[in-house]
Amino acid sequence: MPITEILARNAELYGDKKCLTEINPELEERHALTWKDYALVESACDMRYQKELTWRSFDDKANQFARLLLERGCKRGDKIGILLMNCIEWLPIYFGVLKAGAIVVPLNFRYSSDEIKYALGLADVSMLVFGSEFIDRMRAIKDEISAVCTLFYAGEDGPDFAESYDTLADACAKHALDIKCSDEDDAAIYFSSGTTGLPKAILHSHKSLVMSCMVEQNHHGQTIDDIFLCIPPLYHTGAKMHWFGSLLVGGSAILLRGVRPKWIIETIANERVTIVWLLVPWAQDILDAIERGEINLADYDLSAWRLMHIGAQPVPPSLIRRWKQYFPHHEYDTNYGLSESTGPGAVHLGVENINKVGAIGKAGYGWQAKIVDECGTPVKQGDVGELILFGDCVMRCYYKDPEATAATIKDGWLYTGDMACEDDDGFILLVDRKKDVIITGGENIYPVQIEAFLRGYDRVKDAAVIGLADYRLGEIAAAVIEIKAGMECSEEEIRQFCMQLPRYKRPHKIIFDSVPRNATGKIEKPKLREKYCGGSIVKKQIEI
Repeated sequence: MPITEILARNAELYGDKKCLTEINPELEERHALTWKDYALVESACDMRYQKELTWRSFDDKANQFARLLLERGCKRGDKIGILLMNCIEWLPIYFGVLKAGAIVVPLNFRYSSDEIKYALGLADVSMLVFGSEFIDRMRAIKDEISAVCTLFYAGEDGPDFAESYDTLADACAKHALDIKCSDEDDAAIYFSSGTTGLPKAILHSHKSLVMSCMVEQNHHGQTIDDIFLCIPPLYHTGAKMHWFGSLLVGGSAILLRGVRPKWIIETIANERVTIVWLLVPWAQDILDAIERGEINLADYDLSAWRLMHIGAQPVPPSLIRRWKQYFPHHEYDTNYGLSESTGPGAVHLGVENINKVGAIGKAGYGWQAKIVDECGTPVKQGDVGELILFGDCVMRCYYKDPEATAATIKDGWLYTGDMACEDDDGFILLVDRKKDVIITGGENIYPVQIEAFLRGYDRVKDAAVIGLADYRLGEIAAAVIEIKAGMECSEEEIRQFCMQLPRYKRPHKIIFDSVPRNATGKIEKPKLREKYCGGSIVKKQIEI
């Protein structure tokens, strides 16, 4: 069953039930509305502080966009991009692409203009829907892509180089299309990056998406009465695949545009949220706000909230101990996955195993997991090896990259690049990363990109970027910079130069030192980690 049939079923069975609510507290605060006033504003949806969709309207909008795509010549298997911040339109557009028999391509909203252009070309995107936040970035590349990519603009006051998604889609019929998809059809391309730092296009089938729905619902027991708070970006597999558990059972979800602790707690209380997925920094911020007295839990009715789970980066056991002090009745779970495994759930801790925090858990529902040596042979329990995964959610391939695909998928097993070991009870603990990736606040940073950029500064001889442990973000990027002989350079100069980078790629720490390289010219990062953080950053049992 393709995933579009789940949406159509929900529209038929639960048509008038609210399924999505977008809440934008920043706009609300900008207009000086209190939460009480907010509830009394009859035109709140028109004022864009809050928007809602029922399952029927969700399905109708998906059908309308599918028809628009077909009218514009979209064919089965065409690639359609989405470049939007989280919003009420995001998921209907996503499903509209799938209903048209096309392949949906979500883009990272942090991408620069050049990265957007690269991703569109890599995935052969022929149509793109983008929002107001990206007008300037799209304007910079429109002349280069307009010949091969039709541009739609979602929102009001769009630029003259894109057509109005809202106007055109609203004019299309709402009834279902006669386009059949199978489980084996290609469905979505998500972007990741390898050791080169350039994005790879990860191709998934409808079977992958449907199985991810089943994995999530099996792990967290969603029912039609649950309300899921979605904060992370929908372009990422983590957020969307957690929401897929709600999709499977007809549950509701809240799209919260903002991560301030007070906004999160207020939304949970006001919307009677039952399930929340947080990144480590957001959980840290909530606890810090409580302990500073900025949030008084007694002011909020949080009795509906039953589950808090975390993924995307190592979870300090001390964080969960603190969390349970303030929220003793919460179930807790850790989720592990990667875009190549259709996001979270390939390994999960399980709500009954909170005593094992620090481990990522065991193979998830429908998954198999092994820890192997360089030859692919399972290692002894307790020994370190590479974590590999097998299941229906494994990607089909890296699109247009057979060499990388062959290196990552062997005999159906996905080689994750994460080094792990298994404790006496069979729980998997991540030890280190085989690939040179820094995870900061749940976002992947690839040092090769930043190193190449830093070497472009005329006073820099060499540069190496490593991860340093950080209380809030898990890791931060530190740039070790070797200055050319006879030259001087200040930290402020480097920081000003790095302003050309997207904010999340800018090094948090600047270190002036020599960059060690081996005989083959490769940077000896273990030496740098030993010098500046006492060895490689260990994910296992992080104690803060």
